[in-house]
Amino acid sequence: MEYIQEIRVLYSDTDAYGVVWHGAYTKWFEAARVGLVEQMGLPLEELEADSILFPVVEMNIRYKSSARMNERIVIKTQVHELKPLSVTFEHKVYEKETNTLRVIAHTTIVVTNAQTGKMYRRIPEYIYKEFEKAVKVPV
Repeated sequence: MEYIQEIRVLYSDTDAYGVVWHGAYTKWFEAARVGLVEQMGLPLEELEADSILFPVVEMNIRYKSSARMNERIVIKTQVHELKPLSVTFEHKVYEKETNTLRVIAHTTIVVTNAQTGKMYRRIPEYIYKEFEKAVKVPV
């Protein structure tokens, strides 16, 4: 399963060099992860009602080329790896018109209990099953 998000680079997303500031990507990745999880049928409001949070514990970003103001970009996000304790997402950022790859990133989340702040030893089964469906490749 893949979630696709299109955005226009705003002035506030850029730095003094006129290119997208590296921190702007992290906001876009967050929005894409939320979009994918909701597309999978796991609305964040319901997860929060169950005291489920998905904190990011690791992020790796490889900048391939610079995005610039007013550029239309496409972010393609999918579940890259599923483990009993964590989920890793892959984000690929492309310039829409030329399909030029701008960035490849991986973010890893775990599941914590909002009440206690403690990490689950295993992802709750109903959540794990939905992520498992998302990583399966159709035959």
